[in-house]
Amino acid sequence: MDMREIQVFRAVMQAGTTSKAANLLGVSQPAISQSIRKLETSSGLHLFERVRGRLVPTPEAGALMEEVDRCFAGFELIEHRIRSLQSYGVGRLAVGSLPALGTGFMPRAIAAFGLAGRRLQMSFQIMSSREVLRQVAAGQLDFGLMADELSVAGYEHSVFLRTPGVIAMHSRHPLASKKVVDAQDLVEHQFIALNPEDASRRRLEAALQGVGLELRPMLDTPYSNSVCEFALNGVGIGLVHPIMALDYLSRGLTIKPLSIEVNFTCLLVFRSGTPLSGNAKALLKVMRIQLENDLKRIQAELG
Repeated sequence: MDMREIQVFRAVMQAGTTSKAANLLGVSQPAISQSIRKLETSSGLHLFERVRGRLVPTPEAGALMEEVDRCFAGFELIEHRIRSLQSYGVGRLAVGSLPALGTGFMPRAIAAFGLAGRRLQMSFQIMSSREVLRQVAAGQLDFGLMADELSVAGYEHSVFLRTPGVIAMHSRHPLASKKVVDAQDLVEHQFIALNPEDASRRRLEAALQGVGLELRPMLDTPYSNSVCEFALNGVGIGLVHPIMALDYLSRGLTIKPLSIEVNFTCLLVFRSGTPLSGNAKALLKVMRIQLENDLKRIQAELG
């Protein structure tokens, strides 16, 4: 078997017919059929049923296609990298972030970074912490921001931010008049919680148990922005990342400190043994300045 036969197989699987695959690859339909026969012979696999002149994929073909797609995903990444180098040289920066810092904080930081004044192509993606780790490991990200619920053994990492969570609520909520929300308030009012596997959720439950209380949320949701949206719609109150909450204050959200400290931790992670580029270091410097400004805004809001 050779790479050309794999390309033909992938084209047939994607296009659905040999005629469409032939048009896709710019060859004749008999050439497509011949390549498929050669692949079946060399691999010893029965990949297609011949039904009234059509090729119908077998389960073996479906299983093989999964591996072929993974292989071609790597080639497509290489092609993308080549096009980037042709257009921008080595000036490319790829960053991924968990949602808590990705939807508001990072756009503010990137705006302050000033892409327009740099000969730089940048990719920024919002993703789960698990996906941040996967893409850092694969070399698809220069660095990533992630929560602390996953092991980062084998990666270069540092704490980018550790800050107490705040209680989010609508400005008309009965607790909005309080300076500080007590632990007891969390069990007496409808509570919106982050998902059980979230590290800050586990820390909150442990802190409440320490004072003899049990968290009984009426709703679970995976991200702080979801908690903020529900709070804005009067569903209840919830513990959220304060950086995320900044983006909702102008819409009527109120945040209050909690009497028991429950931290949110964000880690900066990048590949071990791979030095950061000058552009990555410059962006990180801007991010730290933006973080300081955002934390000052939070302190001003909390009084």
